[in-house]
Amino acid sequence: MFSWVAIDRFAEKERARDATFRKQSAGKVLRSDAEQVTDDDLLAKLRSFGIELDRPSLERLCRDSLSAEEIATPMLEQRTFHGRQAEMESDWIWVCLTALWQRWFPDQPCFEFLNDKMEAGYDLQGTKGASAACHIWLEAWRDVLGLVDKGGLQSIRAFDQRFRGSQSLFNWIQDLEDELWNAGLEDRQFLTARSAVCEEGLRRFPAEDELMTDNRRRALAESYFELGETAKAEALYRDWLHGDPRWGWGWIGWSDGYGFTRTKFHNWQRAEQILREGLAVDQVRDRLDMLERLANVCEQQGRRGEATELRKEAKRSVAVTRVTRQKIGRNEPCPCGSRKKFKKCCGA
Repeated sequence: MFSWVAIDRFAEKERARDATFRKQSAGKVLRSDAEQVTDDDLLAKLRSFGIELDRPSLERLCRDSLSAEEIATPMLEQRTFHGRQAEMESDWIWVCLTALWQRWFPDQPCFEFLNDKMEAGYDLQGTKGASAACHIWLEAWRDVLGLVDKGGLQSIRAFDQRFRGSQSLFNWIQDLEDELWNAGLEDRQFLTARSAVCEEGLRRFPAEDELMTDNRRRALAESYFELGETAKAEALYRDWLHGDPRWGWGWIGWSDGYGFTRTKFHNWQRAEQILREGLAVDQVRDRLDMLERLANVCEQQGRRGEATELRKEAKRSVAVTRVTRQKIGRNEPCPCGSRKKFKKCCGA
């Protein structure tokens, strides 16, 4: 079930593009209807529903709530509306509360403003590029952390169950990590921000989806490699792989730090050493991917014959191995380790 702000956004988009929808939804109250309404008139509108509020009383409500919807819901439940038009008019309660919260307490995060910032970042991706999107998304990330603390939320799943926005934190946080990497092409401060986001995500949500956690670890170490902080990346991979030596994509990520990164510095011998150490681990996962990456590393060193033999070994591995994979949702991370959504990668 979507939140009111998500439904409002969908309705705004449909109203702008579809004349039939505009006609059918005539009279429906949307957030945009409050833009030209004064504070006094918004308070008067609330009084028309029997709701007496002023700035101090609303501030107290906002302090104890994660969204304007959470404030509006019990107010609506206490009232009876007769007829479709009256029900549509009742949306003014949420709209007024949201508008006043935004005007009076813009520094106090709520789900409605977080949803706005997420969507604004996606809009900027296509027009002004990664850096512009990241500036507003880093604001959104600070809002996420504030809401997590305010609501005592212990997981991304728990957050999304309360949020129910037009985006999910599960998908958006991965897009944020990817976009910070892209923005780092132009400004290295975004790589520093990316490492901070990954560290905070790992700290806040340690028991999250295993694949997401693994990808976030790789993104963190990748950022350190790109920033030239090799010792930090080395220490992280040693610790992670000590705890789970069968993590195949961990060995690949570690190796990639010395080979397949954007930095001009490459150490193909070290990249090869890491992969061979990982392949020696009994029952290492994603062995096929590791062999393919090792073949690429050998090619980079001019050993094409060895690369060919490694790829033959990989094909033999496929022939004798039968892997049963759980059905992957289209919006879930792709199990190949690319850090893209499944629908944008192997499920395309």
